[in-house]
Amino acid sequence: MKSCLPRVAAGIIVACLGQGALAQDATIKIGINQPLTGVVAASGNMVTAGAKIAAEDINANGGILGKKIQLVIEDNKSNPTEAASVAEKLITSDKVSALVGAWSSTYTLAVMPKLMEYKVPMIVETSSADKITSSGNPYIFRISPTNSTEAKAFTRFVEPLGIKKADFLVVNNDWGLGAAAEFSKMLKEKGATVNRSLQMDAAAQDLSAQLSSIKSSDSDTLFITTSVEQMTLLMKQAQGLGIKRKIVTTGGTLPDQLIEQAGSAANDSYHDAMFAPWFPDTAGDPDIAKKFIATWTKAGLKPAGMPEGARGYDAVRILAKAIEKAGAADPEKIRAALWQVSYAGLTGNIKFEKVGPEGKESGQSPASTHLVKIEDGKVSLVSK
Repeated sequence: MKSCLPRVAAGIIVACLGQGALAQDATIKIGINQPLTGVVAASGNMVTAGAKIAAEDINANGGILGKKIQLVIEDNKSNPTEAASVAEKLITSDKVSALVGAWSSTYTLAVMPKLMEYKVPMIVETSSADKITSSGNPYIFRISPTNSTEAKAFTRFVEPLGIKKADFLVVNNDWGLGAAAEFSKMLKEKGATVNRSLQMDAAAQDLSAQLSSIKSSDSDTLFITTSVEQMTLLMKQAQGLGIKRKIVTTGGTLPDQLIEQAGSAANDSYHDAMFAPWFPDTAGDPDIAKKFIATWTKAGLKPAGMPEGARGYDAVRILAKAIEKAGAADPEKIRAALWQVSYAGLTGNIKFEKVGPEGKESGQSPASTHLVKIEDGKVSLVSK
């Protein structure tokens, strides 16, 4: 084995460092905890692709504090137990300064005790269950709307869409159940009736029983909350059963993927979007949106994934601003700095407000949503 001899230059002795220590000194590590395999892998991979674009752009422009960002990417396998294990590995073994994760509300809730234990902040880029920010975890900073804030933002569309009676079909997890509860509450406050609220397992492919039940109701609207893969199956099966009513999806789905995979079954459906790449002027910063769209396209990534990728992009960008504000890649300093930064990004104007028990507040950025519609295989803007 070669010995490592110190060199003397200009009176300065440069000690020989191991490669791991050198890499740690030369970069600022951010952990990415996403579902790269499993039932929602398509979404996790798109979020990760957006995070990579942000890191590459930051690094190409000098990095942060004179260092490059290094994304340490781990697969939580669409599983909450794995998500918690991944978070612990990123913090204890990889020594990341902050995290982005973990797509599903169920996965994020599983990760949260690890953030408290090790005192490392995480940007929540997608999860929408209200209890993520209301339970008292000061290391949580969410840029995506909660179920309740998304429902509140949707209030302005109830009358224009003529929603009088509604059914719900949602994935049976914290995200889906929370969406059904909050949107039901909002509709009732607007004088609408909620008929049936049904659930489905995340991996279920035969949804004929739920859809047959919904077909027998007299509702004019069906609200769906689930992954885009399951949503595709739903729309095809609903068309096959001859179900004719307005379909509204919540949680920021992927209309382009529905057009590609569900075909005519997706026509006349409405979608609550957090980033509308078809209409970049609706973004918090239209110039950044246009640049992101161009980079995404040049990379050969599927256009359908841009709404998901936007969340990964904004998450890394807001963390970079906090690290720069903190003046060091120190988790506690980054946590404190996140309260002081703002960013006009792809998904809106990000600025954290305090939510939860006093002294243990989580950060929540205000909701920014747009309603789009699929018409004749194309996406149209209903309203900003």
